[in-house]
Amino acid sequence: MGILIIGAGFSGIGLAIRLKQAGIEDFLILEAESGVGGTWWLNRYPGCACDVQSHLYSLSFEPRADWSRQFAGRAEIQRYLADCVDRHGLAEHIILDTRMEQARWLEGESAWQVRDHRGVTYRARVLVSAIGGLSRPAWPAIPGLDEFAGPVIHSQRWPEHLELRDRRVAVIGTGASAIQFVPHLQREAARLDVYQRSAQWILPKPDRAIRPWQKTLYRHVPAARRLVRLGLFALLESRLPAFARWPRLTAYHRRKALAHLRDQVRDPELQRKLLPDYAMGCKRVLMSNDDYPALGEDNVALFTDPIERIEDNVIFDCTGHGRTTDLIVLGTGFQATSPIPEGMILGADGRDLARTWADGPQAYKGVAVAGFPNFFTLLGPNTALGHNSVLLMIEGQLRYLVDLFGHMQQHGIHRVCVRPEAQVAWNRDLQQRLERTVWNRGGCASWYRHPVSGRNATLWPRFTFTYRWQCRRFDAQAYRMRR
Repeated sequence: MGILIIGAGFSGIGLAIRLKQAGIEDFLILEAESGVGGTWWLNRYPGCACDVQSHLYSLSFEPRADWSRQFAGRAEIQRYLADCVDRHGLAEHIILDTRMEQARWLEGESAWQVRDHRGVTYRARVLVSAIGGLSRPAWPAIPGLDEFAGPVIHSQRWPEHLELRDRRVAVIGTGASAIQFVPHLQREAARLDVYQRSAQWILPKPDRAIRPWQKTLYRHVPAARRLVRLGLFALLESRLPAFARWPRLTAYHRRKALAHLRDQVRDPELQRKLLPDYAMGCKRVLMSNDDYPALGEDNVALFTDPIERIEDNVIFDCTGHGRTTDLIVLGTGFQATSPIPEGMILGADGRDLARTWADGPQAYKGVAVAGFPNFFTLLGPNTALGHNSVLLMIEGQLRYLVDLFGHMQQHGIHRVCVRPEAQVAWNRDLQQRLERTVWNRGGCASWYRHPVSGRNATLWPRFTFTYRWQCRRFDAQAYRMRR
């Protein structure tokens, strides 16, 4: 086999489309779940939706004219990806319900040997990880959580049927997922206790249904849809200077967020708890119209004292207060700075990728890792965004990899590995640029940074068009290649 892709989300499906368009058919996708969509297949909690506008949160080479809302919900995005698979005949290249257990580089064969959870092995010249950085759920290290007397649910693995009537529910975490499902839990649960580690900057969400005449226009006049996409891109891209260099430029949005808080929360004490104590943008700025009202309802209580332990069905905070609960819901996010478990990917000389990334992931252009030949990542280290649609970054990587694969074919290259010095120089520049950003200097603890080293291993600190320009073609001089 030529290319083995792990994951059938936006990255994996996008790469498959681009490979077929380039005339490359020798590839296979292994997908752990029973359907395509990646995070949009997995995350099924109530209220799950995107916080980037639909016409920008879609592939430029696979446009859709009839998005139903400005900000699409989970199910609609997943259907969009399933439609992409159908339109390009990708189903024959995808094996569902197949989780990769281990991938090992075979130096003598210049190939990767991959074993799935059933013990089936695959051989491929090239291995591409399209599992993304938000695939491993983060469970909080709370003593007694594993022995809790009732169900514990992480937002990534929401059960199909969840009965909340007459039940007391505890939510741990108040991030991007929690602000979407908390209003739904509030309407159903008898009592809802929300445990907050830190407050979030929240803006009103300008969501609405897209009108029928607009869909007709986009369908028959593609230039109109492209103009809307360009406008959205420019609007979101314009936010970067405030985050990357001049935090004072967030003053307008800061005032807007504070007004949103005051308008929706009347209780002064609750306002105080919900007011962030760090610079806007240090954590991802969120959007919601119903989270604040839900927290102000009579059956909801917000607690800011850290949780100390759990005993039986009681949650104790650091002040010694204990509160009984029937069900715990975790909105604690993902292990973004530890995306690969130990023993999963073994490169040259048996080196473990997880150990190589012990102080946080790093790669060359977020795509290639020194010491791991013929191995590439999509949406890898420092290619996530805090200001725009991450699909713009993915598309740059797809172009880069397809050019790289074409170079390998054209020149008969069977082994390619990025030079360590190229990776070091790339990351040195990245970290120098990140050091002056609000993400590093904003006074918060976020999932952007490694919890031990403190290194920001997640975000791209420059304009997205800068990254796409640097990925416009394969730069062979940065690699060691063997024919």
